[in-house]
Amino acid sequence: MGSLLFTPLTLRGLTLRNRIVVSPMCQYSSEDGFANDWHQVHLGSRAVGGAGLVLTEATAVEALGRISPKDLGLWKDAQVERLARINAFVLAQGAAVGVQLAHAGRKASTAPPWEGQGAVPPEAGGWRPVGASGEPFDTGSPVPEALDAVGIARVVHAFAAAAGRALEAGFQVAEVHAAHGYLLHEFLSPRTNTRTDRYGGSFENRTRLLLDVVRAVRGRWPESMPVFVRLSAIDWVENGWTVEDSVALAKKLAPEGVDLIDCSSGGLIPGVKIPVGPGYQTPLAERVRREAGVLTGAVGMIRSAMQAEHVLRTGQADVVILARELLRDPYWPLRAARQLKEDVAWPPQYARAKD
Repeated sequence: MGSLLFTPLTLRGLTLRNRIVVSPMCQYSSEDGFANDWHQVHLGSRAVGGAGLVLTEATAVEALGRISPKDLGLWKDAQVERLARINAFVLAQGAAVGVQLAHAGRKASTAPPWEGQGAVPPEAGGWRPVGASGEPFDTGSPVPEALDAVGIARVVHAFAAAAGRALEAGFQVAEVHAAHGYLLHEFLSPRTNTRTDRYGGSFENRTRLLLDVVRAVRGRWPESMPVFVRLSAIDWVENGWTVEDSVALAKKLAPEGVDLIDCSSGGLIPGVKIPVGPGYQTPLAERVRREAGVLTGAVGMIRSAMQAEHVLRTGQADVVILARELLRDPYWPLRAARQLKEDVAWPPQYARAKD
């Protein structure tokens, strides 16, 4: 019996050559949101390395939605060309290519990790972030401006416009980022959404913005191409977003044209104790998959080929989404194929090293 890890997966009109997905990983290497040579090498090398789907880092749909001033963006037409060049290379290596559309919300305007991750003040190129409510993320974080109805409409339009640019750039998958304490997650969780209007309070109200965004993105995205949503499936805090909420939301997202739920967790509130360990988030993907009847992706400390194969064989997820392991080794998929005794094609330039 062949491995599931190297069994193709068809999502609408797109077939992935295997079930290995490159997780969105912020590189904090852009100027004014533009992709550059770093992104070409980072994304291109994972395609050369044999991944089935390469996802960009969190790509801001508006300048205010960047995590840092160095984030990638798709908020203006001029940013399309360089991404299109990268995507053409990725596709030429046999991988599919996807974009993660994102808005950082109250966690915006922070420094890259190697610069301390503190807030970036306006005089240093920062800005006042926006959020679901008016509470800052952490001590020392700027107080966000709570979005009003006009601001919410602007954000929904920004996601739709960015999806249109992503299509022009040649992306085949659009993932909406609704995890890790960023804007859409802020609206979802009762711990950060204290609104009293139609976007706050009940589960129906708190999920309204994400559903509006998904409809807007799906409206710009061809029916033949898949849409993913990344969720923090649990906040790991009392009175926060729960896995039961994620199951209920997944049931609402599927009829709106969402093809796969990318199941991560946490990130909403600083200092939360999370039971981190190998595969610690795979049970979340399994539960959403089983109870909501949707395809899921498992992410988080998936390191070995056998571990990845086990996640798929036991029905915990339909794809594995790797981050740090692919930073350590861009050619992990080729090594995994050898370990699982799968004969996969290598780039002809590297074929002499296959055997």
